[in-house]
Amino acid sequence: MVPGTTLPPPRFAWLNATVLLLASFAAVAALSLQVRPGSEIVAVAFPPWWSAQRAMLAAASADAALVRTTTLPSLLVVRPGGSNGLARLREAGAWLAIDPQAVSACLSR
Repeated sequence: MVPGTTLPPPRFAWLNATVLLLASFAAVAALSLQVRPGSEIVAVAFPPWWSAQRAMLAAASADAALVRTTTLPSLLVVRPGGSNGLARLREAGAWLAIDPQAVSACLSR
């Protein structure tokens, strides 16, 4: 240690490591959950307070065919209709589109 320097207080000692851990977790999740180009089936996440019925109606209004449900009522696996199906799903209230294989292991019924 260099004379005249002080160590940060113990409660801040883990702050940098925690920030790095959270940033790397977010980066890995973002890369692994991306929808693959040309995918015909996607998982779409609607607001978590929506019921399963409301999420299904929103997907149907976007002309998406329901493939299966998951354990979360607001997360559906659908087949978007047409070339701009994902855009219509977002307009219907979907927050994000996810690769369905990434969520199938933990969230399928």
